[in-house]
Amino acid sequence: MSRRGNRSANAVAESFFHLLKSERIRRKTYASREEARQDKFNYIELFYNPKRKHGKNGMLSPIDYERQQKMKLQGV
Repeated sequence: MSRRGNRSANAVAESFFHLLKSERIRRKTYASREEARQDKFNYIELFYNPKRKHGKNGMLSPIDYERQQKMKLQGV
């Protein structure tokens, strides 16, 4: 674990939450907490993980990247 004040300690989480807010949350007004929770879940599970491409992993979605890594480990 890094020391307090280390700016790279939370970089991945901060980047994700910035994208979540800018791509989804700031554009909507929710009628209830449950509606907001469901919308965030849908964003993560139906768009961010399976479809959104990331520059740090060869322009693959997280699911595709994990699939590729598993195949490398299996020697396929």
